[in-house]
Amino acid sequence: MNKPQDAAAPGGYKRSLGTRQMQMIAIGGTIGTGLFLGAGTAISQAGSSLIIWYAIAGAVLFLVVRALGELLLYRRVNGSFADYAREFLGPFWGYATAWTYWIMWVTTGMAEITAAGQFVHYWAPGFDQWKTALIALVVLAGANLISVKVFGELEFWFAMIKVTAILGMILIGLGVLTLGFSDAGDTASVTHLWADGGIAPHGAWNSLMTLQIVLFAYLGVELVGVTAGETKDPEKNIPRAINTLPIRFGLFYLGSLLVILSVVSWSEFQPGTSPFVAAFAKIGIPAAAGIVNFVVLTSALSSCNAGGLYATARMLRTAALNGHAPRGLARLSEQGVPRAALAVSSAVMALGVGVNALDPEHAFLYITSVSTGGAILVWSIILVTHMRYRRAVNEGRVAASPYRMPGAPYTNWLALACFAFVTVLISWNSDTRLALYVMGVWVMLLVVGYAVLRARRTDTPDEPGTVEASPADLTTSAPQN
Repeated sequence: MNKPQDAAAPGGYKRSLGTRQMQMIAIGGTIGTGLFLGAGTAISQAGSSLIIWYAIAGAVLFLVVRALGELLLYRRVNGSFADYAREFLGPFWGYATAWTYWIMWVTTGMAEITAAGQFVHYWAPGFDQWKTALIALVVLAGANLISVKVFGELEFWFAMIKVTAILGMILIGLGVLTLGFSDAGDTASVTHLWADGGIAPHGAWNSLMTLQIVLFAYLGVELVGVTAGETKDPEKNIPRAINTLPIRFGLFYLGSLLVILSVVSWSEFQPGTSPFVAAFAKIGIPAAAGIVNFVVLTSALSSCNAGGLYATARMLRTAALNGHAPRGLARLSEQGVPRAALAVSSAVMALGVGVNALDPEHAFLYITSVSTGGAILVWSIILVTHMRYRRAVNEGRVAASPYRMPGAPYTNWLALACFAFVTVLISWNSDTRLALYVMGVWVMLLVVGYAVLRARRTDTPDEPGTVEASPADLTTSAPQN
């Protein structure tokens, strides 16, 4: 007998995300404001060598997601890959992963709703930035509270807008290069990729320093590990979403940059200016800035929706199920939504609206540093967890996954070495070194918090793999009429 389309997943979630939504969430998770905005600064520093760093960073993040995919098909978890860290590294690492991922995306969400206010300010300069941020948060939180289907549909259309913009840029740029039309037709040429000072015009070291900017443009690729618990037919959809990552990276990142840097010389880009705006303006497309501003607005809302709200609620619930957060946060609504956890994440993000109204420039410099360091920490934990899982498989303690990461454990060590190298680059620059200071404080808070938590507990639920949610923790009771 076939399972119903809305069949319950492990942990009380409902498998409501279909193939169409899963694919677009996976695509949208790999395209952020880092490409639409941050690439302009990186191009001015690295020239066309930036394409090489995007290719390397994409390959490294693909290894991370392949490792995560193997874990996901070994055993589906309750909406959070922190369970794997808990099972194979120990309870502290499950606790640290859940809370680090939560704070990483909450602070990112704060920054994204702030950015949304800035983008709307382009069309309505008299409208207060904090008001836009508050409206965006309320609308997105409301959509997430209804059901995962509503979240998936909203994320589908956010991703569609980003994909359409990039494909449009690529097609128009190819037309300029091959047919020579538009204002850029006379100067557009693939020779821009190696002319005008060479591939790395400011030197290899200055080019290499952009690797940290590039790496965090990929923030969100691991979202497949959070949506897996609510995905229909995960055995088919998870590998499909992961296996197509190189194609998406190649098309959306490498493809768009190759075309843009062929149409417009790297020397014409300025820090803080979107490369898409510069390319559209060079081609002569009317309202280029307005078009890209709209796309970046939806990109910011997408990040807030998928990471800031959806992912943080699932991570917070995982912490509650493992006894690392108040037990009431583990409850699910009849629609399979962790509404209490979502409400807490939304409330913390709302603090960002208040900060935004007071002094966004200085306050957000500190809180977004958590996202920078948190991403490296979480990705590294996934890789180490996978290596411990493989050891357990070789020792016959757990079942082997049908979906395997190629080249492990050598590929794990290769990716970890890359993250270590990027950490060195972060420490080298005084502007980015703040991220390491903030993460140092965060790690101390985690250690102290865990020690206090252990001291206050009278039971022993911290043995890996022993915590199970009771039925009362999984769902809320039906409302009484």
